[in-house]
Amino acid sequence: MQDIQIHGKTIIGKDQPAYIIAEMSANHAGSLDYAREIVHAAKVSGADCIKLQTYTPDTITMDCANAYFRIEDGVWAGRSLYQLYGEAYMPWDWQAQLKEEADKIGIDFFSTPFDDTAVDFLEELGVEFYKIASFELVDLPLLAYVASKGKPMLLSTGMASLAEIDEAVCTVRGQGNNQLALLRCASAYPAVTDEMDLRTMQNMAETFQVPVGLSDHSMGSVAAVTAVALGAKVIEKHFCLSREIENPDASFSMMPEEFARMVRDVRQAETAIGRVRYGCTRQEEANMRFRRSIFCVRDIRKGEELTRENIRVIRPGYGLEPKYFPEILGQCALQDIKRGMPLRMDLIGSGCGQA
Repeated sequence: MQDIQIHGKTIIGKDQPAYIIAEMSANHAGSLDYAREIVHAAKVSGADCIKLQTYTPDTITMDCANAYFRIEDGVWAGRSLYQLYGEAYMPWDWQAQLKEEADKIGIDFFSTPFDDTAVDFLEELGVEFYKIASFELVDLPLLAYVASKGKPMLLSTGMASLAEIDEAVCTVRGQGNNQLALLRCASAYPAVTDEMDLRTMQNMAETFQVPVGLSDHSMGSVAAVTAVALGAKVIEKHFCLSREIENPDASFSMMPEEFARMVRDVRQAETAIGRVRYGCTRQEEANMRFRRSIFCVRDIRKGEELTRENIRVIRPGYGLEPKYFPEILGQCALQDIKRGMPLRMDLIGSGCGQA
């Protein structure tokens, strides 16, 4: 399994924390000022990266309103595809400014291209890696063109069959590009956790030997935290300044305080997962004394035999370990032992009744 590196450092890999992406998408709501604010808010909220989408209505669809191009249900019902993308797309001349802003404040920047012209534009912009959207996973010529640039790729797999994912991975690798990760995704807006089947993410990691993650359109942090517990090394969430700012993506996007809470939850989950370790931890050390051990429960005179009546295995843990109990029954006290005293090996021996 190959790690993914940008700027000479590993950002996605087996021993790395989850790489958390804030997806701006349409949440700029047609305002460059909003877009700039989102870049800064994503950084403050703990995102590792801000991601854009690079397309125009004409590069992603055509201006046609017949039944094939109309959206019948969901949050975008009633629009044609051309209308939706005309409302949602980000002007390309903004993107260099936003990259400059991201570079200035120290947050990674990349984008999702939707056709070859977008790839060419992003190459000129100096983007270091790419995301392929779920709906474009089957566009193998586009995947091959992106892969030919030799840069890391994140492939979202919403709706895709195993065979389609295999074709996509083979296409990328066929260009000599082995820096890729696969993202489990439910391509619904918003998505429900009931149908996420996050175990599929683990199976993708085993099948294709790549890092995996989750592109999450659900509300809240549950799916993201669960994905990290199952091995996700990438989490992507749509990010907005406020759901009150109307745009096509606002209803299923996270606001800054929600995103920050998710990041904290993810980081806490990673800490809880930890590593394989046995034995007492620092936080448990003080409670070791409350384990069970062997105590005298009656006064025992020197030379008296140890029996179930005068010694017992009880809490706390200052005496001999319980495993010695069968062995010391029938031995005798080498000195007087008071009730409530922990038993030690130097207090007992053989030769009961001998003074």
